[in-house]
Amino acid sequence: MTAQPKTNDDLMKEIETHLKDYVVPEPKPIIGAETIQLIVMREILDYTVLRTEETRELNTVVTPTSVTKHDDLTRVAFLASKQKAAESRELEKMLRSAVNAVDSQSGYDEGNPKPAECFLKDNLCLSCPRCGLFGGTSTESGKGNTPNIKHRIEYSTAFSLLSFGEVESSFTFNAIADDKQITGRALGTRYTVLPAKLFPSVITLRGVTKEEFVLVVKTLLATKSYGAETRIGGDVRNHILGIACGWEEAITALELTLELYDIKGDITTDTVTPILTKYKEYAGNKNKVLVLGNATVENLIDTASSIDLDKDFLKTTYGHIAKYRKIQTS
Repeated sequence: MTAQPKTNDDLMKEIETHLKDYVVPEPKPIIGAETIQLIVMREILDYTVLRTEETRELNTVVTPTSVTKHDDLTRVAFLASKQKAAESRELEKMLRSAVNAVDSQSGYDEGNPKPAECFLKDNLCLSCPRCGLFGGTSTESGKGNTPNIKHRIEYSTAFSLLSFGEVESSFTFNAIADDKQITGRALGTRYTVLPAKLFPSVITLRGVTKEEFVLVVKTLLATKSYGAETRIGGDVRNHILGIACGWEEAITALELTLELYDIKGDITTDTVTPILTKYKEYAGNKNKVLVLGNATVENLIDTASSIDLDKDFLKTTYGHIAKYRKIQTS
């Protein structure tokens, strides 16, 4: 007999089985210590511009080379704000399409804004799962007493695994005159990160529901464009290689990068799990730290990506934020 496909309920139960002590039934304005960290390898797949300054140069920082080599090494910095902005917008688009696919009013109480009316940065609805996770402040004038939503997803700067000199490329660009088809003077220099370069990253979730965990995994897998000039580059693939749970952060992105620098060969879940286990020993609550095994990580990611954002899922997630806001205003 052919096995019946798993339902959303079956898949959500699998998520809860592995994360039951580190997810919450519903999000609350006052959060506890429950923490989930996703270890992500950001693989650059096209020329990518990681800058914030008007000089157009890449963001760089000097760090130790690795945990065993203490010489200074200049690395390209993938700022937390750049990661967050791309993924917040991706979640916004995903939710909008999901709601529109089933019913433009799914998951909402009467009078709440429609998903299409929530967008960065001047019109946050404060009623959707994106606002619930990433936080937000009221953008309506004259409503200064409207409670804000505190973020429950945290980012930190990611650092290139290799040195600046090994990941950076720069080239000049020119304009072509359409009428004469001749090259004009150089317009400027474009500083980019080369394709096939790696940036270890850590995303931290605090006091999230199992549904929010699913949304974050889907967002990470779906987000493909980062940087300042995504119209002509910026392709990135996110690989989730580890999951650590506890009552605190187990590891930071810089620690992860310094540990991985000395690794020879491919970096996989087999590489990351022993590193997370090592950092468990530094925790303030060791008995609360859970490092998920390789097979469990792969199963969780596959399960989360297989869950359909159907009407029931949307009703649950939007309903959670409605209750959250009701608690805030009561």
